[in-house]
Amino acid sequence: MDTHLPLSGVKVVEFCQVAAGPFCGMLLADFGAEVVKVEPPEGDTLRQWPPLTDGYSENFASLNRGKRSAALNLKDPAHLALARELVLAADVLVENNRPGVMDRLGLGWQWFRERKPSLVYCSISAYGQSGPRAAEGGFDVSVQAAAGVMSVTGEENGAPVKCGVPISDFTAGLYAAYSIAGLVARVRAGGHGGHIDVPMFATTLAVGALQTSEFFGSGRNPRPLGSAHPRNAPYQAFQASDGWFVIAAGNNRLWQSVCEIMDLATLVDDERFRTTTLRAANQTELAALLQPRFLRSTARSWLDRFAASGVPCAPINDYESALADPQSEHLELVRPIALPNGRATRTVGCPIRLDGAAVPVRTDLPELGQHTDELRHAHKVTA
Repeated sequence: MDTHLPLSGVKVVEFCQVAAGPFCGMLLADFGAEVVKVEPPEGDTLRQWPPLTDGYSENFASLNRGKRSAALNLKDPAHLALARELVLAADVLVENNRPGVMDRLGLGWQWFRERKPSLVYCSISAYGQSGPRAAEGGFDVSVQAAAGVMSVTGEENGAPVKCGVPISDFTAGLYAAYSIAGLVARVRAGGHGGHIDVPMFATTLAVGALQTSEFFGSGRNPRPLGSAHPRNAPYQAFQASDGWFVIAAGNNRLWQSVCEIMDLATLVDDERFRTTTLRAANQTELAALLQPRFLRSTARSWLDRFAASGVPCAPINDYESALADPQSEHLELVRPIALPNGRATRTVGCPIRLDGAAVPVRTDLPELGQHTDELRHAHKVTA
């Protein structure tokens, strides 16, 4: 354990499965927390998700590094007793069950708040711990739909499309980790713990700040624009002779550079395109003027020219290409790890740098229930 990491010495017990909660727990572990993952006897369902390397899920590995695993049947009194002891000896509890589940198991906030006032108790759920929809379950796609993301994703007049990355799950995990760190700081300063309620629905709406403010300011619902932007242009994907690429000319200076590179100087003074607002309002006409010219050369040729002039641009990378990007190498994003079965694989480490260096994440991965007996003996709980 690196004692210089900001959460060094913080003990976390995680009662979570699949994505939002485990991601939160991993973020805390990356910053030095000691995380015990309590799983049902059959394990976190993510353990069954492919790809499986000699029976071990690479998806599970991507969200559970640096943790220990205790496999407990929480309906068994002895196992429940161990779970309670683990929490009473910890600083943080994270759970992502439906509201009421932890109370029924005897592990709810009300049970712990009197016994351990300093405990930081974090609940992640689809719609929150109270309100008319609190009892509903939810997965990433249903929350994306409910919180508006799918209404602005995809092509205009196309079928509904979800964001390809599970943004609702991981946004909730990020908000949870951020909130936990805040309350841990309060406890370290002599304050009390508390119950953090993280509704995936709310956190997904919150990161749609530009979309909600557009509605508040105009009374109109934002609409899907494909890769285009409602307030900037040209700011989207274009097709070259051999594939697609993106440019983001988000101000007048960059727009002038685009015009120079494309030999379209007359467009600089065109009344339809004189300002960012006008270009956005007339972006369909603008794209119709630019797109035929882009087809005259390769994506690489255009990217080189735009990059040389300081215009933000990028190829449409697949994940293989993104992971092989020289910047990925510089940031030390790809880390070698060994699965518990001994097979070597890779993962994306912590993306944050502290004091100019990559965070030295722990890459050990737990077998299901690997640490149950060790924890039972440490807390003197008999089976």
